[in-house]
Amino acid sequence: MLKRVVITGIGGLCGLGTDAQAIWAEMRAGRSAIGPIDNPFLHDLKVKTGCEIKALPDHGIERKQLVSMDRFSLLAVLAAKEAMRQSGLVPHADNTYRMGTIVGVGVCGFETVEENYRAILIEGKNRAGIFTVPRVMPGAAAGQVSMHLGLRGPVFGVTSACSSANHAIASAVDQIRLGRADVMVAGGTDAPLVWGVLKGWEALRVLSPDTCRPFSADRQGLVLGEGAGMAVLESYDHAMARGATILAEIAGAGLSADASDIVAPTVEGPEAAMRFCLADAGLNPEDIDYLNAHGTGTKANDQIETLAIKRVFGDHARALSVSSTKSMHAHCLGASGGLEMIACVMAIREGVVPPTANYREADPDCDLDVTPNVARERKVRAAISNGFAFGGTNAVLAFKAI
Repeated sequence: MLKRVVITGIGGLCGLGTDAQAIWAEMRAGRSAIGPIDNPFLHDLKVKTGCEIKALPDHGIERKQLVSMDRFSLLAVLAAKEAMRQSGLVPHADNTYRMGTIVGVGVCGFETVEENYRAILIEGKNRAGIFTVPRVMPGAAAGQVSMHLGLRGPVFGVTSACSSANHAIASAVDQIRLGRADVMVAGGTDAPLVWGVLKGWEALRVLSPDTCRPFSADRQGLVLGEGAGMAVLESYDHAMARGATILAEIAGAGLSADASDIVAPTVEGPEAAMRFCLADAGLNPEDIDYLNAHGTGTKANDQIETLAIKRVFGDHARALSVSSTKSMHAHCLGASGGLEMIACVMAIREGVVPPTANYREADPDCDLDVTPNVARERKVRAAISNGFAFGGTNAVLAFKAI
């Protein structure tokens, strides 16, 4: 029998707020943090809309440590430290090798890349910064979290574009189920609001010029944001033995690939991931009360996701509460699944479904209950979080009350 895995701490920061409770409060209120990006280096961009963290919280990390960290790693560390504080866990000699971390990231250290390009190509410096390589590498966030928290168990990074956080959490669940760890800190992080990344996304012609309106007929595309969302996962037995407060159970995960196109999604891949997730969790479609959609606000994603949900949930799709919180925190790439995990856990705990903000016009091809604009009180026994990505990599998580 597989070990049960539970969540005992959550942490996060994004444009909505710099801790999990602040993020959830804004989600409940349906307030979007999307707006103009305040960055002097974003020259020659057609779209300068995003969702940025205006000011980081006081964190007490010394400068000699900060110089070795790109922004995406710093965000992961801050979110992980918050989650650990809530869990009440303290690593020590007897347990540190039974505790690990897996952090998902979509685009890694582009802040550092651009700093070096400016220094060498514009300012005429003759060498890159000494910490360039350890700051840029995709696994840096996981390494920094392990060092700041003292975790010596399984530690590695995961990168699968927009489904990275869900893949990281699913991988962390596996470490506990396989007996390699008792505790894993898992989630995702990204800081993509830099010129080169935004210029690349601009070329794809999928960025919205104003805001993100998932499932609304007048939607114009996605909006990028930055942030991190992390959770402390434990085996159920470990959490109970220490008298921990359990926030929710991670009931299952479903993974699939489209094996079709590098950017265009299929219906079959997301459908398979949701079916696999329900099977892994031992849940029926009618057991799910809330689905946090991938919901990017692009024409193709929203229509295809709607169809996939209908295929999986059948008649229950009409009774299912669906929403895309990307309408409020934007698409934070590798961090999105971590932030959406917070939404699912808090929906279960408080019996509130966060809304799809900015919704204006019904789309006949997106005809589910997408919880438009206003949160809804509803008992949420179980929730699903969808993560789909370029490359056709899909990762879906199921959470349930305990």
